[in-house]
Amino acid sequence: MIELGSRFNLLPLNSTVSQLDPLSAIKMTAHFIGLMSGTSLDGADGVLAEIDDLGKLVVKAHAFVPFDDPFKASLMDLNKSGPDELHRAALAGNQIARYYAQVVHELLRVSGLNANHVCAIGAHGQTVRHQPLAFDGDPVKKQAAVGYTLQLNNPSLLAELTGIDVIADFRSRDLAAGGQGAPLVPAFHQGVFAQDDTTVAVLNIGGISNLSVLKPGNLVTGWDCGPGNALIDFWCDTHTGEPFDRNGAWAASGQVNAPLLKAFLEEPFLLKPPPKSTGRDLFNPVWLAGHLINFSNLPANDVQSTLTEFTALTCAADVKRYALEAKTLIVCGGGALNKNLMDRLAQHLPQLTVTPSDKKGLPPLQVEAAAFAWLAFKTIRRETSSLPSVTGARGARILGAIYPH
Repeated sequence: MIELGSRFNLLPLNSTVSQLDPLSAIKMTAHFIGLMSGTSLDGADGVLAEIDDLGKLVVKAHAFVPFDDPFKASLMDLNKSGPDELHRAALAGNQIARYYAQVVHELLRVSGLNANHVCAIGAHGQTVRHQPLAFDGDPVKKQAAVGYTLQLNNPSLLAELTGIDVIADFRSRDLAAGGQGAPLVPAFHQGVFAQDDTTVAVLNIGGISNLSVLKPGNLVTGWDCGPGNALIDFWCDTHTGEPFDRNGAWAASGQVNAPLLKAFLEEPFLLKPPPKSTGRDLFNPVWLAGHLINFSNLPANDVQSTLTEFTALTCAADVKRYALEAKTLIVCGGGALNKNLMDRLAQHLPQLTVTPSDKKGLPPLQVEAAAFAWLAFKTIRRETSSLPSVTGARGARILGAIYPH
């Protein structure tokens, strides 16, 4: 059981709801579904969770539906400009909703519940562009740049396919308030993993890696460190046909190339101070190809080893820079299942205990989906869930838009 109430002031309320009522809130225990498809592009994860008015969250079921290769390729193509991209993005949003609906139906089947038992679905969508605080500023008009973040989805279609109210578009409200719109999970990490007497660092390694620093008596901080699995998975798929490097075994068969690693580490984003966020807009196959121009004769497994070391080093550097007093690094996301990567993190952070999140009560592949179930819970209660100390926004905001079924 994961108790969030004490840290998020989830106060008991006097009214009850049987289905989503944006102007009311939960008095009884309610079921929420959280859906997440991350920058790894592997597929859609979902959890069905019970959350009561005191903020106690219990995951009752988990499901995963993989993306097929053509759809994965179409999403990869949408990370860059191309012909007819509005048309392709709209159709991809429809397909995301269909994948999400499959996850929802599987969660209902496994749990034995039906749609009427679920208060709402929190659906993140598939990020294909992330450009916060860019492009549209005008100093003459004293107009600050907002930029944009784009998560493909069709929440209306998802509500139609599931018969459940959907909450989506969690990031754009924070952008409108001058924030990065990412990462959003540090608030959830605080509720799940924070301790009253010691600093805890939480590292999520999905396609992109992000770090949360939970210091007792201090504001939560968090930011994107750099690449997580995105480049590792791409290189593995390209050269072995496998979608990911199981346990990091292929990387372990190669050697780290010091000059190539040095070139990777010269990426300016890595030295930017928080708040900051990134995505496949930066860390993508084009970025990698540019760095490999002078290393064309390098064995493929040496490149894989160097990419894995790159992810480990960038994450470890941020822990050393901003969370020196932490005793524990809790790792979630797909990267927590990569033994080679976890070993390298432990090697670079000998002063910390590096542990996967399942040792702390929540399996690595469930954390982000559970976070979006919780974010949906916060939305219908009209409670803020963004953290200005993380995103740099002007203040905390209620996140998400509601799509009734």
